[in-house]
Amino acid sequence: QVQVVESGGGLVQAGESLRLSCAASPTSASINTMTWHRQAPGKDRIYVAAITTDELTNYDDSVKGRFTISRDNAKNTVYLQIDNLKPEDSAVYYCGALHNGRWVWGQGTQVIVSS
Repeated sequence: QVQVVESGGGLVQAGESLRLSCAASPTSASINTMTWHRQAPGKDRIYVAAITTDELTNYDDSVKGRFTISRDNAKNTVYLQIDNLKPEDSAVYYCGALHNGRWVWGQGTQVIVSS
């Protein structure tokens, strides 16, 4: 059974950078596209970015230029680099991994950006 675990969240100051990580295990599992979504307090979960095994990337327009998604296929790990953090980036960030046609989601990692 594939499991997904996010890490790297925390409390940061506005303008700082943060790198979130997400590992899908076991590493032998066949993982296709991986994605990041986020959910701010009191709001719906929304799409942030995605990356295929060929490292083709896609971003929501609201994060283009500040967010960078990347992955290490050998480790079944995806990263989300967030630069110039803003208070409105505060949210729980969730990672999803596409395995055998089904999305597997992690429990999320919280990012809090103070102004």
